[in-house]
Formats: sequence, C-alpha cells, structure tokens
Amino acid sequence: MAVIRTIEELEAIYGALDAVGEASTGKVADHVTPEYRRIIEAAPFVALATVGPEGLDCSPRGDRGQVVRVRDTRTLLLPDRRGNNRIDSLRNVVRDPRVALMFLIPGSGNALRVNGRAHLEAGPDLLASLAVEGKAPRTVMVIEVGEIYFQCARAIIRAGLWKPESQVAPASLPTPGQILARMTKGRAGGEAYDREWPERARNSMW
Repeated sequence: MAVIRTIEELEAIYGALDAVGEASTGKVADHVTPEYRRIIEAAPFVALATVGPEGLDCSPRGDRGQVVRVRDTRTLLLPDRRGNNRIDSLRNVVRDPRVALMFLIPGSGNALRVNGRAHLEAGPDLLASLAVEGKAPRTVMVIEVGEIYFQCARAIIRAGLWKPESQVAPASLPTPGQILARMTKGRAGGEAYDREWPERARNSMW
C-alpha cells in the first residue's frame, strides 16, 4: 500500500504550491469583494465546517433567499435557524473559533469558499433584524473573513448536481424513519415519523 506520509511525497505527484497558476491564487481575497458579495447574496445554502475537542463537524445551513448576510467587507452573519438542537457547530465555535464555509447556488457551477474565525452573538436587536415570519434566530454566528475565493466548477459538473436526470428517486433510499427505527431498535422513528415529518417541518421551519 503506497501511503503518502510527507508533503514532499505529495508534491512529487501534484507539484509544489508555488507552481500553482495565477488563476488558482489570484482569486483569493482577504475581504468580501463586490463580486463575491453578489455570490453570497444569491446563495440559499452553505455548508459550515467547524472544529472542536471531539473533532470536526460539517453542517448544512439553508435559508429563504440568502443564507448568510454581509455585515461589511470583512464580516458575515449566519443566523441559527431551527434544527435538531444538537448545536454541534455552536459548541465548537464557542471553544474554537476556526470555521470554513462553502456556498452553493442552484444552477451555478461555481462554489464560493470562506475561511475565517467566528463567535456567537445573541443581542436582541441583532436577532430581531434577522427574523423570518416573525421568528428570530436564537443566536447569530458572526464570521470574520480570513480568505475568500471561488472554487472551479469541475466537481459540480462531474456530479451533474443541478441536472434533472441526476436526481435520485427518494423512494430508492432509506427514509429517516427507517434509519431511526433500525438504529434505536424501534424506540424512535418508523412509519409514523416519516408520515408526520412534513407537517412537523412546516410548523418548525423558522
């Protein structure tokens, strides 16, 4: 088994960082440029990566319209909408401020990436300013941008992510109720869980 254990071994395959072309490095900024702001404001979905003592976590975040607000050229706001209440990402940020985000826009081949540091705020005025349908988030993640850049479209093109023919029939996959029933030996989940989920989601979206 040819395990790569050193940077030198890795660079022998891919080349050194200083050999990367300007198209890969010139796109990196330390603030939100006007072009990157337009992408953020169009993105309804972001994957949020955090790190804590227990390890790494990656959490999907979505919202009506834009999922992340731009406070200024160096600061982003991510409201915490209703979820499963595990607060894994929030626990991590309280203990380790490092975060990474990847924005996706349906129909667009490019992704946008942000690396930075974050903290949580719960001031009443800030929470109220981010309310949806009269329901404010309980906290807001305030993200200081360290670097921001777009990711080329190859991965999304290879995946055919937005093509209708790439969609997988939900009936071909195990349902959340089935997974829960199996994992808990029937104590949770089941057909009732799946049947009641749409109404439960409508009543607890925000």
